[in-house]
Amino acid sequence: MAQIRLVRGFLTVGGWTALSRVLGFVRDIAIAGVMGAGPIAEAFFVAFSLPNMFRRFFAEGAFNMAFVPMFAKKVEAGGDDTSGAETFARDALTGLATILIVLTVVAHIFMPALVLSMAAGFKGDERFDLAVTYGRIAFPYIFFISLSALLSGVLNATGRFGAAAFAPVMLNVIFIGAVLISYYAGTDVGLTQSWAIPLSGIAQLAVVWIAAKRAGYNLWPRRPRMTPELKRLAIIAGPAMLAQGVVQINLLVGRQVSSFFDGAIAWLSYADRLYQLPLGIVGIAIGVVLLPDLSRRLRAGDEGGSRWSLSRAGEFALMLTIPSAIALVIIPLPLVQVLFQRGAFTSDDAANTAIAVAVYGIGLPAFVLQKVLQPIYFARENTRTPFYFALGSLVVNAGLAIGLAPHIGFIAAAFGTTFAGWAMTLALWVGTHRMGESTRFDDRFWRRLWGILAASVIMGAELWGAVILLGPMLGTSGLDVIALLILIASGTVTYFVAGHFLGAVRLSDIRKMMKRR
Repeated sequence: MAQIRLVRGFLTVGGWTALSRVLGFVRDIAIAGVMGAGPIAEAFFVAFSLPNMFRRFFAEGAFNMAFVPMFAKKVEAGGDDTSGAETFARDALTGLATILIVLTVVAHIFMPALVLSMAAGFKGDERFDLAVTYGRIAFPYIFFISLSALLSGVLNATGRFGAAAFAPVMLNVIFIGAVLISYYAGTDVGLTQSWAIPLSGIAQLAVVWIAAKRAGYNLWPRRPRMTPELKRLAIIAGPAMLAQGVVQINLLVGRQVSSFFDGAIAWLSYADRLYQLPLGIVGIAIGVVLLPDLSRRLRAGDEGGSRWSLSRAGEFALMLTIPSAIALVIIPLPLVQVLFQRGAFTSDDAANTAIAVAVYGIGLPAFVLQKVLQPIYFARENTRTPFYFALGSLVVNAGLAIGLAPHIGFIAAAFGTTFAGWAMTLALWVGTHRMGESTRFDDRFWRRLWGILAASVIMGAELWGAVILLGPMLGTSGLDVIALLILIASGTVTYFVAGHFLGAVRLSDIRKMMKRR
């Protein structure tokens, strides 16, 4: 039954995340059409990145990684009595809300300094004033999304994945509505999109709060107090927050480098959306489901089950992300042209964005494997080791991004991000091998990995040939959409057929487990 829950969890979270990402593409296509890669777009992306930077600390990042195992332990210990777990969750929510209110006030006061810390290249031009204005509007999003993430952690730890996975859909629905309002009503597109950010946070918080209440956790804040459990939470979360701080410095390095090249922040942001589609669908699904599952198995002493969960998560991740990575490397330009090249988004914007997509594609498997490997550490309440690994990845990123920028321009930021991701993944993988047999991938994983790689290479060769054959269609407006759909369909069929004969893709395994419900 535990295996069935794990697979169902992957499919539930992955399904809703897929819908969210598809809507995110619709959103970004609309934004690209009205904003392009000009000053308003760059200012908006920097403003949106400010609360998103801090959410890595307080939302689905460090705080939640420490909170979920502790909360899950209290749920297991309490059995049918959820009062202890509810009290701990309420105290954590109250403490988090207090910190976030203070942070939001401070950020509003020092917003000009925050913008310069993100994009020093904006200094002295119109992008700076726009980013400060948009940033002050957008920043309260951190309050709502962080509380939403904590409530999502409560739901996920109790095996309820649906509402938490659905909540991000609200963000994209609201953003799309904001684009339509600005287009048809003639409102300022930058301001309208900026106001959509905190509004979407409120909507997401409402979804998970109602779901948590229905699950028996009525988490109204109360007067802040420091309890022994919260002290323990702070001790565990501290190193993880430092690790996330290093990750954010990595992102800052890339954004600072790109801010000195006109349009680069927008190009990298659109490219980020493309590779985030498979990363979000697979990586987030695995990260959300695997952490509480590993925590439960470790407390029960089920080392065999722990290894099974880890191996199936890795298998599921690579089965989808390796072919996705190859597709991003082989056909980045058709993807970008069909999705984004219209309105204010020019052919030059498409070419530069496509280069970034290909570079990010090289790092896609590494970013997903991090979602598989990090829960091994967090489930053991070990947040220090990932911090040291993150420091190493920072050195790799800064060295490549800053060192290569004078020679290859803005794309140095993408290379830094990609190779830093592989350095972090390699360190995490080596570290798990020191923990024992239960933290290593099993033989089935390795057998299927070679099949996945071979099937992906076959698919890549097919895509290469198909691009040549479909070249005239891809260059014709109206027919280019049909050509891209043919490319995606032919690549998908080629991969799964090759994977079936090579023993890499066995969808029947999932069907069998689903039938056992």
